[in-house]
Amino acid sequence: MISEKFSRRTVLGGMAAAGLSGVARAAAPALPSSPVSLSIVDVAGTLALTRPAFDAYLKQKPHLVSHIEYSKAPAPELPGKLHAEQQAGRLDIDMVLTGIDALSAGLKQGIWMPLFPNYASALPNPSAIYQPHALQMQNFAQDHALEVVFCPAGPLIEYNPAMVKQVPTTTADMLAWAKANPKKFIYARPENSGPARIFMMGLPYLLGDSNPRDPRKGWDKTWAFMAELGKTIEYYPSGTGTVMQELGSGLRAMTPTQTGWDINPRALGVVPASVEVAKFDNQIIVCDAQYMAVPKGIKPEKLAVILDLMNFMLQPAQQAVTYDEGYFYPGPAVKNVPLSMAPQKSQDVIAKFGRPWYDQMIASAPTYMPLNADDLVYALGRWDQQIGVITAS
Repeated sequence: MISEKFSRRTVLGGMAAAGLSGVARAAAPALPSSPVSLSIVDVAGTLALTRPAFDAYLKQKPHLVSHIEYSKAPAPELPGKLHAEQQAGRLDIDMVLTGIDALSAGLKQGIWMPLFPNYASALPNPSAIYQPHALQMQNFAQDHALEVVFCPAGPLIEYNPAMVKQVPTTTADMLAWAKANPKKFIYARPENSGPARIFMMGLPYLLGDSNPRDPRKGWDKTWAFMAELGKTIEYYPSGTGTVMQELGSGLRAMTPTQTGWDINPRALGVVPASVEVAKFDNQIIVCDAQYMAVPKGIKPEKLAVILDLMNFMLQPAQQAVTYDEGYFYPGPAVKNVPLSMAPQKSQDVIAKFGRPWYDQMIASAPTYMPLNADDLVYALGRWDQQIGVITAS
């Protein structure tokens, strides 16, 4: 069960319009008279957090859903696949569980169905249910998806204390350590790795770049830093799972991380429990989230069920299961879902493998949102072209 869960995780406009009166809205389609089957694709590991809630919906509403088919896909590949299906009129995906990567690419390609204000009457009011920073992350979706889990992520420094005797707490010290220990520092390709994206988007703040929100003209220090760091890195894995396996095996000694990717691999035994995490002296937080998105072209009877399912997934009882085993710590996006509501197994894992200072850091560190969709797509593409080719010889 542990290995199955780990592999599943490693495959990796503002909402104000919803509250406006006088905005044209599409009527939500009627629920079907007989149950439908649904196809859900996960490109972010979201099912690891939410599968119990989906199972609960299937059990509680058999009159609406007969079966849910789950599949996985790499985030970089899905938007193109969906666009091709839509162009051919052969859509076979009803919902996508996605991080900000595929969500951004899909927004740029126009493949997601707008939810607000179109179906505001059939969905919860985001400003009423989300916790404050999660509500800001909901704005990232530009009304084309609903946030299902939330993580005030990092970046943080994860390291093996047996191999790292002097722990860096500044970007300069991190680079110096990597140069002194070639091929021992590692991170994955940001387009398919949450911790790598958070690291990339956090660097402009940590380095004091001229405009952390502008990867085109405001990231001179960041692009130069990542290029220099790349000279010490043997290769960039395609996903975070490989990073954690190599850290756990002792092949690598240090990686940028985020709260959940510290807790969960240690809980699963992929990374030794003795592995430590350090903050930066000028610690900041870049938030992360995962979303439920609906492709354009879905059949009306299925859309009706999907809208109902989205409501169900955002109820506090279903959000409580997203504490999981710390994978996206804390997990719940909606307000008033304390750890005490989570399953006992989740509470036990976080008590054993969580770090008490995480909650204090989350409460006190300056918190920033990720780049907007267009800028994130640009940054990921530039990283691939400019940084991904730089490795240690």
